[in-house]
Amino acid sequence: MPEMTLDHYQDSPSLRVIDALAAATETDPLELDPLYDAVDPEALDRLFGPEANGNATVQFAYDDHAVEIRSDGTVSVDGTVYDHDRA
Repeated sequence: MPEMTLDHYQDSPSLRVIDALAAATETDPLELDPLYDAVDPEALDRLFGPEANGNATVQFAYDDHAVEIRSDGTVSVDGTVYDHDRA
């Protein structure tokens, strides 16, 4: 599966994580438990937003899933990279 790249001017990193989790769990995004139960979505958006500099990776657990988001926009759930166009 191709890696997902964020368009920082149109996309929210936290929404990309939600899309990836929805795809991984085959669940409607609106039916997922709130992301803020696992991680601060606003912090993700600041860390990986358009003003961010540097190279960062955040890993956290969401229910029984391992989630990773990188500064290059890659989002993976349980080691599988999710392309937002297919999520």
